[in-house]
Amino acid sequence: MSDPLFRVENLHARPTEGGHAEILRGLDLEVAPGEVHAIMGPNGSGKSTLGSTLMGSPEYEVTAGTITFLGDDITEWAVDERAKAGMFLAFQYPQEIAGVSVIQFLRQALSQRKGIDLSVLELRLATMEWMKRLGMDSSFVDRYLNEGFSGGEKKRNEIMQMAILEPELAILDETDSGLDIDALRIVAQGIREVRAERPTMGVVLITHYQRLLDEVTPDHIHILVEGRIVASGGMELAEQLERDGYDAFKDVAASGAGA
Repeated sequence: MSDPLFRVENLHARPTEGGHAEILRGLDLEVAPGEVHAIMGPNGSGKSTLGSTLMGSPEYEVTAGTITFLGDDITEWAVDERAKAGMFLAFQYPQEIAGVSVIQFLRQALSQRKGIDLSVLELRLATMEWMKRLGMDSSFVDRYLNEGFSGGEKKRNEIMQMAILEPELAILDETDSGLDIDALRIVAQGIREVRAERPTMGVVLITHYQRLLDEVTPDHIHILVEGRIVASGGMELAEQLERDGYDAFKDVAASGAGA
């Protein structure tokens, strides 16, 4: 059996400042090449902390456990090292960067990721197809990054970045947050098309709602409660959540057990 693309073992993490208690409290996750894993949980369960910690955000400190990517222990790696190695995080709330256009940002990110220095014209041609697929106007890449963007535009821009940067692992942190059903379907279609072109790319979908899972069917679903994965399974878990809510899993979290 080949090594997994990505593995998290007994991960514990807490905010770097303020002396707060641990938010992640013994989390295990393994993603094989080409797999889609959905992480679902109630508000405050640690979902966004997980996404930030996996990408090495300085806002969080790993207090125990390991993160392995493509066979390397990356637990201590900085954000830029993880990105260069092929990890990508689509943010729940993408940041605005005044004075930096979308295409300038993409050009710099591509240079860091692959050492490829495309001209603005070359990159513009590369982005045109994806902008069309994602329902974005061709002038989009000349706008300042996320400045004045609607929620849907921000999320579609994140998917375009994923397509251009060609990561080995994409972590999508509540990409469906704030989207109406039409925008959600466009974003989901973009995810499916990127996966079709990169069938070995692993995806970790962090979400609060089942509706994204109806559009991007995951191979595995994990329930995160109080910083631990307390249940794992297939689409039947999402159906159980729709029926019973998260209360059914809180007793498992309280006992410190996982399934």
